[in-house]
Amino acid sequence: MTATPQSPSPAPRAVDAYTAAQQAQDAAAGHGARTFRLWRGADGTGEFRDYTTEAIDGMVVLDAVQQIQAEQANDLAVRWNCKAGKCGSCSAEINGKPRLMCMTRLDELPADEPVSVEPMRAFPHVRDLVTDVSWNFRVKPTITRFTPRPPDAPDGTWRIDQEDVDRVQEFRKCIECFLCQDVCHVLRDHHKHDEFIGPRFLVYAAALEMHPLDTADRTAQLKEEHGIGYCNITKCCTKVCPEHITITDNAIIPLKERVVDEFFDPLKALVRLVRGKRRG
Repeated sequence: MTATPQSPSPAPRAVDAYTAAQQAQDAAAGHGARTFRLWRGADGTGEFRDYTTEAIDGMVVLDAVQQIQAEQANDLAVRWNCKAGKCGSCSAEINGKPRLMCMTRLDELPADEPVSVEPMRAFPHVRDLVTDVSWNFRVKPTITRFTPRPPDAPDGTWRIDQEDVDRVQEFRKCIECFLCQDVCHVLRDHHKHDEFIGPRFLVYAAALEMHPLDTADRTAQLKEEHGIGYCNITKCCTKVCPEHITITDNAIIPLKERVVDEFFDPLKALVRLVRGKRRG
């Protein structure tokens, strides 16, 4: 009886090389087991805890956090809603940078390092990854409301130049994720919440001030009540905005210029001085 010839087994080195190449490819794509360092605790106290979970193609940080919540930490507190980068609910600090968990892909992060996820630092900590952002909703009503001029057309409508409309459209993209508030050192490090409204609401004020129909003057309010002078235009708020609003250049700097023109212009100061002496 003639023996059937056997196919030679692959050389061990070739198998090892293939495995190593596949592992390198998976790591580059963010596949495989990944370690997540999540903040656990309540009321401002806590610690990082490490969890390992399987990452697959296209996964974002929120996917991994929810997977850990489902499989390993059922009591993990995390806030999210739309999972589409439009509600602003899942704001957190990922590897030390304020970002939306639902818009941060794992393949954008170093595969050979743990992914740290912690709550925003500019607001009171509630539990795990959740913070109390209600201060922001108390700030908004303090800004003078939209005050339109009377209609200028016979049919009761307005006539507006398109370029004036376009100027404020950018500010309407804000999803109120408050990442810009979180990264702002005036709020994050110096805790000036009672004196400074932060970049999000300077954007809101700019949308009103630059609106072609608005007639209110908010310059005194911005200077005195809202603390615009605290902003030293580091542009960190612009860098973290998920909607790519040019917060510093298009909103804050023009508002600062209005305040300077109104209160620090030497000619206007001279006029006020002369008028004051005449009245005296």
